[in-house]
Amino acid sequence: MRLATVNNRLLDACRRRPTDVRPVWFMRQAGRYMPQYREIRRHHTILEICKNPELAAEVTLQPINALDVDAAIIFADLLLPVEPMGLKLQFVAGEGPVIDNPVRSMADVDSLSISNTDELGYVGEAIRKATAALDNKIPLLGFVGAPFTIASYMIEGGASRTFLNTKRLMYGNETLWRRLMGKIVDVVGPFAVLQVASGARCIQVFDSWVGALGPDDYVRYVAPYSRALIERIRSAGVPVIHFGTGAAGFFRELHAAGGDVIGVDWRVNIDQVWSDISYRSAIMGNLDPSALFAPLPELKEKVTELLKRTGSRPGHIFNLGHGILPETPVENVKAVVQMVREFKPQGRD
Repeated sequence: MRLATVNNRLLDACRRRPTDVRPVWFMRQAGRYMPQYREIRRHHTILEICKNPELAAEVTLQPINALDVDAAIIFADLLLPVEPMGLKLQFVAGEGPVIDNPVRSMADVDSLSISNTDELGYVGEAIRKATAALDNKIPLLGFVGAPFTIASYMIEGGASRTFLNTKRLMYGNETLWRRLMGKIVDVVGPFAVLQVASGARCIQVFDSWVGALGPDDYVRYVAPYSRALIERIRSAGVPVIHFGTGAAGFFRELHAAGGDVIGVDWRVNIDQVWSDISYRSAIMGNLDPSALFAPLPELKEKVTELLKRTGSRPGHIFNLGHGILPETPVENVKAVVQMVREFKPQGRD
C-alpha cells in the first residue's frame, strides 16, 4: 500500500529549515468567501459552529482540497475564552463580536474566573476530528488572541476605532490593568496548550488591535504578557507564530516579545523588517488581502515581487497581511497558491 505523503513545509519553515517550495496558507482561509461555508452559515450562527466540533472541523477542512494549501487552521474565534471567564459574548450582524458586560472596574476584574477553561473542550474536540481527517498530510494550526487584543474587546465591549476605554484604564489604573492581563494569560495559555494536546502542530497568536499602541506603551503595558503567553505555548513543544496588525512602528519590540515566526501585515516591506530583526525568526506574510481582487496578471506581479523580496533564505511562509475578505473570488485564491508553487528563486542569499 502506498503511504500518504506528509507535507511538513510549514513546520520546517517555522524552524527556518529549507523547503522544496514556499509554504502557503491564508489567514481566514475558512470563511465567508467560500460557498460551502455560506451554506452552513445560513443555518448556524458563528458561535454555534465554533461550539459544534463536527461543524467546526467541517469548516476547517473546506479550504484544504479546494486550495491545496500547506496547513489547515482550526475554525474558532479568539474571544471564545471570555465566556468561561464570565463574560457574555454574542455576534451581532453588521457589528461583529459584542460583550454585554464589559470589564471597567477592579470588581469586574476580580470577578473574572480563571478556572473554567475545561469549558473550551469543544475546540479540542474539533481539532481532534479535523486532524484525524487530515491524516497527517498537512499540519493543523491552532490559534489564540494575544492579551492586548482580548483585553481591548473585554473593556470596549466590542471593536473600537479609538480604544479610549482601554487606554483610559491602562493609563489610569496600572494595577488593575496588570491584574486583567495576568488573568487573560492564565486562561489563554492553558487554552493554547489544550489545542496542542488535541493535535495542533503550531499556534498562531493574533494581536489584531495592537496597532492602536505606540512603541513605549507596547513595551510597558503589553510585551511582558505577550512574552509570557508565547513562552507557555512554546513549552508545549510547538512553534508559535506571532502576528500583530499595524505594528510596523515597533516591529523590533514585537519580535522581542517572542515567536518562532513573526507575521507581517501589508503596510511594510517584508524584506526590510526581516532584515531589521537580523533574520532571527522566520517571517510570514504579507500580500494585501485586497490584491486578491486584482486581474490575474497584476496579482501575479504582486505575488512574484513579494517572493523575490524574501529571496531563497529559509523561513518565509507566504500568507496575506491579514485575513481573506468575504467577497474574495475563490479562483483568485487558488491562483495565488499555484503562483507560489511555480515560483523559482534566483540564486541564494
